[in-house]
Amino acid sequence: MGAEANIKEIIKMNNIEKVYKMGSSTFKALNTVNLSISKGEYVAIVGPSGAGKSTLMNIIGCLDKPTSGEYILDGLNTNCSDNKLAEIRNKKIGFIFQTYNLLPKLNILENVELPLLYLGQTGSKTKEKAKQAIEKVGLSSHIKHKPSELSGGQMQRVAIARALVTDPQIILADEPTGALDSKTGQEVLKMLTELNKEGNTIVMITHDKEIAANAKRMITVRDGSITSDTLNKNEVLE
Repeated sequence: MGAEANIKEIIKMNNIEKVYKMGSSTFKALNTVNLSISKGEYVAIVGPSGAGKSTLMNIIGCLDKPTSGEYILDGLNTNCSDNKLAEIRNKKIGFIFQTYNLLPKLNILENVELPLLYLGQTGSKTKEKAKQAIEKVGLSSHIKHKPSELSGGQMQRVAIARALVTDPQIILADEPTGALDSKTGQEVLKMLTELNKEGNTIVMITHDKEIAANAKRMITVRDGSITSDTLNKNEVLE
C-alpha cells in the first residue's frame, strides 16, 4: 500500500491506440493517445460526436482494452485478464452515467449498495456505508423510494452516491447533465466541484464546452487524437 500511496499520477496512458475491425476493413478510433492525470484533478474530456472521447472513456474506465499501448491506473497495468480488469474497475472507478443506470425494481438504498455487493461486501456495515453516501447527496429522506418516484436530478444524485460508495480512486462521469434541465444540471455540476474540492479525482466526458468549463482542465479530442490540453481560464486566474 505504501508504494501506491506515493503515486501521483492516477492515470498514465502511453501511445494508446484502438482499432475496430469492420468486416474486411478497419477503423482507428484512437490514434497514439498520451495522457497523464494526477490524483485530485478535475478534468473534462470534450469533443464532438465521433471524435473518440467515448472510446477513450471506455478505456479509462476499464470497460474496454486498447489495441496497443500501455494504460497504468493507480500504479496497476491494465493489460490483464478480463476478470482482473473487472476487479480493478470495481475497486478503482465510480461511474456516473447520463441515463443514471439505476435498477427500477430496487429502492435507492439497494441501488447504492450494489457496487459493494459486487466487491463481496455484505451485512450491516455495507448498508451503513450506502446510507452515508445517500446522506452525502442529500437524499436520506428518499432512501426507500424506487427510481420511478424520483426526479431526474434526484436520480443523478443517487448515481453519484453509488459512484462514491466504494471510495473509488476516480469518479468517471459520462455526460452527467445530458438528461437534465439546465438548473438541475448546474446543481449536479456544483456537486462534482464540491467532491473535487474534497480530494476526489474526477474525469468528465462531454460534448459541451460550457459544461467542460466547470472542470479545472479541458482535454479536447478530435479524430481519435488529443488536439489540446489546457487549464480552464477560471483555474488560471485563481
